Amino acid sequence: MIWLLTKYACSAALVVAISELAKRSDRLGGLLGALPLVTLLSLCWLYLEGQPQEKLANHAWYTFWYVLPTLPMFLAFPWLLRQFGFAGALAASCVMSILCFILLDRILRAWLQISLW
Repeated sequence: MIWLLTKYACSAALVVAISELAKRSDRLGGLLGALPLVTLLSLCWLYLEGQPQEKLANHAWYTFWYVLPTLPMFLAFPWLLRQFGFAGALAASCVMSILCFILLDRILRAWLQISLW
């Protein structure tokens, strides 16, 4: 139980630290938010918990493919925010990301015989 609480505390502290930094500096907050800190932390947790190398490798592999369809959302969000406000932009961004996931999955199935589902 202590280990689980430690993982929660470290992971939450990372998110809070980035959001607090973003209040002071858009660029630095964006840079730290864009770094794969959560993925690296997840890989560390999996490693420390004794997961096999294949599990760690799969986690990194799928993270790469799951990041790609989220990238258009970051470009569209500023425009959507001006047009629809925060809630509308967030909802539209989520829908856009889901559609991009579906599109990427279809492309990967057709070209590389890889499925993200």
